[in-house]
Amino acid sequence: MARLVYFAWVRERIGKGEEEIALPASVRTGADLIAHLKTLGEEYAHALEHGDVIRIAIDQEHVEHDEPIAGAREIALFPPMTGG
Repeated sequence: MARLVYFAWVRERIGKGEEEIALPASVRTGADLIAHLKTLGEEYAHALEHGDVIRIAIDQEHVEHDEPIAGAREIALFPPMTGG
């Protein structure tokens, strides 16, 4: 099981702040995760429609989309940060 945490408008569009889901073996990277989540329903597809701008953190450390997610205790997805 993977613990997923959603922030800001990703959370609002999916409709929940976190969840635990079983991931198929084919989900190996952050990009794979986003692609898989998009198949789980309209709210996921809407929240992640621009998956390339979604930021990913594994165990509270920012990572690139091609980073492996194996062994992660927590995976967070959030939109790009703005501000100054």
